Amino acid sequence: MGDLWIICGPAGAGKSTYGKKLAAEKGACLLDSDTVTEPVVRAGMVLGGLDPDDRDSPDYRAAFREPVYDCIFASAAENLPHIDVILVGPFTSEIRNPGWRDELSERFQTSVRVIFVTCDEVERKRRIELRGNPRDRLKLENWEGYIAPSHSRPPVFEHEHIVSQFLKA
Repeated sequence: MGDLWIICGPAGAGKSTYGKKLAAEKGACLLDSDTVTEPVVRAGMVLGGLDPDDRDSPDYRAAFREPVYDCIFASAAENLPHIDVILVGPFTSEIRNPGWRDELSERFQTSVRVIFVTCDEVERKRRIELRGNPRDRLKLENWEGYIAPSHSRPPVFEHEHIVSQFLKA
């Protein structure tokens, strides 16, 4: 049975970059929530008459948040019997649950390590601007509201903390 690694943190902090690096080091399966589910989410948003680049509205959250995480956890379950799995996503609500890491460990019957990736707000904004992803437009238009403390609080349970100022974005 492989180990499960959860890489979480705010947008632009370096989650995907760190997840790719860790997957290469470990020879692990990498499941980034954006990469794994993006085409399906975009299609669903268009069919629902919603902005396909929106990832912050109540409409997006109600329709897609849980299915996106269900998808990557189902993919993790398929891979864990054979290999370590690294999941990358914000997991904003989940990391507020003190028992979430233990619940995952019980669910998947394996060890779970949670790594919270951050960097300073100026660097986060720079990275988000540089990546030029249309999904970030709303974040950048309301940057001060977006960087409110609720978006960058670390998990409420034991975790590792990586400050990613040295990661390439």
